[in-house]
Amino acid sequence: MKKRFIAGAVCPRCSEMDKIVMYTDDNGVQTKECVACGFSENMKDLEQQQELATRVTPEQEAVRDEEVQVLQFHSNSESKH
Repeated sequence: MKKRFIAGAVCPRCSEMDKIVMYTDDNGVQTKECVACGFSENMKDLEQQQELATRVTPEQEAVRDEEVQVLQFHSNSESKH
């Protein structure tokens, strides 16, 4: 069983960064585990949890503004010192 560290991952229990490893057991279940505190979580358990609504995962369909707006950029050739 080959364990791989997940770069930048933070443990939900001890808040240590870069201490989470991920591996797949003989039954095909993916698990993430903290090498610092021993926290362990199966990815199967995560699939059963309901995803929280955030601005990235809205509950309703996104509203798109189809109106075209023209932007004008002006350069300020005079710089104040």
